[in-house]
Amino acid sequence: MKLKRAVITGLGALTPIGNSVSEYWRALEGGVSGASEITKFDASKFKTQFACEVKNFDPNVLIHRKDARKMDLFTQYALFSVDEALKDSSLDLEKINKDRVGVIWGSGIGGLKTFQDEVASFVDGGRIPRFNPFFIPKMIADLSAGHISIRYGFRGPNFTTVSACASSTNAMVDAFNYIRLGKGDVFISGGSEAAVTEAGVGGFGALKALSERNDSPETASRPFDKNRDGFVLGEGAGALIIEELEFAKARGAKIYGEIVGGGMSSDAYHITAPDPEGQGIRLVMQDVLSDAQMKPEEIDYINVHGTSTPLGDIGEVNAIKEVFGEHAYKLNISSTKSMTGHLLGAAGAIEAIACILALEKQIIPPTINHFESDENLDAKLNCTFNKAQKREVNTVLSNTFGFGGHNCSLIIKKYTD
Repeated sequence: MKLKRAVITGLGALTPIGNSVSEYWRALEGGVSGASEITKFDASKFKTQFACEVKNFDPNVLIHRKDARKMDLFTQYALFSVDEALKDSSLDLEKINKDRVGVIWGSGIGGLKTFQDEVASFVDGGRIPRFNPFFIPKMIADLSAGHISIRYGFRGPNFTTVSACASSTNAMVDAFNYIRLGKGDVFISGGSEAAVTEAGVGGFGALKALSERNDSPETASRPFDKNRDGFVLGEGAGALIIEELEFAKARGAKIYGEIVGGGMSSDAYHITAPDPEGQGIRLVMQDVLSDAQMKPEEIDYINVHGTSTPLGDIGEVNAIKEVFGEHAYKLNISSTKSMTGHLLGAAGAIEAIACILALEKQIIPPTINHFESDENLDAKLNCTFNKAQKREVNTVLSNTFGFGGHNCSLIIKKYTD
């Protein structure tokens, strides 16, 4: 069968550096850090006392107070980003066939705050089994997708992908494939996460995964820098409206870009550590290029996973050099996690949005907080350090990798008829 084409027609973002797509882009272009001292709880006894929190968020602007109490924060974040994306897409929800609209969402953890609070209440209450009746519906990771479909009446395929920090890229690749196979006209895809909690900070801290640069939070996320010491935990959501091309054209939709390839692989190596040989990372980039039927030379920009961990950053860059050869030196590479922190399951969604906006604006967002070169990093690579760069951008690649060895990549290019 001839595969259909999938285009992006709407964007929504709720991030530590902006509560809308326009705010998010301005901060990306300006090299703004979203890291600061944690305000959600008293973190003074933790080794890491800062994170990239969403600021000035009021769920009741969109969600009725009664309904908000039945949702974990990761679901509230999801609904906000989807609301913006749907408005941006100009979809007429009264006219479209909602049987042909699906929701494929990503979250690596789901309702961590809800789980933490309910268990703490159980213990503090003398282990009397009095649980909130919405404990499970608030906590389970699929409920964001469920709430999105319920709110708008979308009756197409509906599920959540859970592949750690690759979750939302996984969701977008699935949505892309469902469109290609004719399983729907429109898919709402992306991801959300709200893990800036005692359990989240404590758990990742116990793994020695987080930066402990408490004296300078805004410079703590420093991918590729010699003195990087771990990632900065972030939170938020990103949403994309993905449509079948002919459906989008028929309604006169604005098209941001076309998804042309999705790749997936596994390290099959370790539960948290990356494969030191980078085999899974090489495989996923080779897979996405093959799926897009593109040559390495056609890629202009790679938004790397680039979390600011000692092992992960170098492994990814070395894999890029192997896959792209001499063209690796003509690419722009950057890690927007240097500004947003690591949104875990939502990372891929907001990073895909950064890639799409790079296409639209012809500007590469920077990797901020580069102070000292790592001798293990090839200095000839253009990692877009500290300042955004203007260049011709026609095709972009976004990488996301997760605990468990999950690797996912997406290629988006400028739309041409």
